[in-house]
Amino acid sequence: MSSPDIILSARQLTKRFSGFTAVNSVDLDVERGTIHALIGPNGAGKTTCFNLLTKFLQPSAGSIKFNGRDITGLAPAAIARLGVVRSFQISAVFPRMSVLENVRIALQRRRGDSFDFWRNQKVLNAYDAEARERIEEVGLSDFIGETAGELSYGRKRALEIATTLALEPEMLLLDEPMAGMAQEDVSRISALIRRIAAKRTILMVEHNLSVVADLSDKITVLARGEVLAEGPYETVSKDPRVIEAYIGAGHG
Repeated sequence: MSSPDIILSARQLTKRFSGFTAVNSVDLDVERGTIHALIGPNGAGKTTCFNLLTKFLQPSAGSIKFNGRDITGLAPAAIARLGVVRSFQISAVFPRMSVLENVRIALQRRRGDSFDFWRNQKVLNAYDAEARERIEEVGLSDFIGETAGELSYGRKRALEIATTLALEPEMLLLDEPMAGMAQEDVSRISALIRRIAAKRTILMVEHNLSVVADLSDKITVLARGEVLAEGPYETVSKDPRVIEAYIGAGHG
């Protein structure tokens, strides 16, 4: 039985592709209210593990529990309804719609009105107050009427996070939130992640090790599909096996 402090757990999580084992017997516990990072050199199995945890891939073996409930056989939409929501490495917003309209659509989706674009303005306006709250939470209030496609890359990522927050996640899974960002945007999104983590649990895959060091309470290092080390950054970064895995893979 899971500890009440563990929000997401995996046991012996394994994924095989035509004889190749991408993830091999991974055990993972994510504590409630923490920022937990999943890192490792290229080819370590991070993305596959992440896709297993968010149910975009079905495991070959092993189990996954969320809040003590077995979610191994559930579809992504089902676990989203339970409160596990992921964002993607590539920003996913409607570029021709405004910031407000993007978040409003996410609110409609949560309430089962996803495609009711033809509803009258009065009905749509009922979502505005909550949409504005989510937009303020990610620091985009000054851009509320701007077309999403005209935002900077970092602000598009912030908007994407706002749309995921509209789904009221208890746990947010972020796939390389800093990918392709300039330093100014990295700093802004790091601050945003820290802010939204005050009320939620976050699991993220991230290549930027300075971000991982700054944000994470706990880190799990994967190498060749297996857990190599786990713990706070100060401990993990000094582990000879971790140093060797990164240097051996061409990463300093």
